[in-house]
Amino acid sequence: MGLAPEALAGSQTEDIINAVFGHVTDGYKFNERQALTYKDQQYTCDPKLSDQCFCLVYVIPSDIFQYIDDRLIDKLKIIRQRISDKGIPKVIVMTKVDEACPLVQNDLRKMYTSKKIKEKMELCSATLGVPLTNIFPVKNYHNEVNTDDDIDVLILKALEQIVQLADDRLEDTDSY
Repeated sequence: MGLAPEALAGSQTEDIINAVFGHVTDGYKFNERQALTYKDQQYTCDPKLSDQCFCLVYVIPSDIFQYIDDRLIDKLKIIRQRISDKGIPKVIVMTKVDEACPLVQNDLRKMYTSKKIKEKMELCSATLGVPLTNIFPVKNYHNEVNTDDDIDVLILKALEQIVQLADDRLEDTDSY
């Protein structure tokens, strides 16, 4: 279950925050009506390191980001603020870049020279408070029958950076 703009729809922001911090036990069924609290049986008060997240990844479609409901943006900002308090890095994987920019649709190698993609990355950064260096535009596989090296490079580069950020944060856990 993902986030939804309505107050009582989709996952609760507090549940996502609890999951990132490792407070949610395996098998917990997210409830869109009520968030997990420290009083619940499925709440872990002292989570193990292996239950915690060390990087928060937003997956956001670039072709419709500017139309996303402000209530959903507010939920994402709440999550970002709470996660930032613990020093957990945030990343945006910006999908569907080929649908957002005809130049990139014709030649994926023009991703980082596209003004339209740069504008979308800047909008994501300004709206969600994630640094431009942590926004990774990628193309989704949807019509392709075979793999494509240009698509794979973008996806793998994003994954590599996410793993590196998480690893850096994990090494810094003693300082939090």
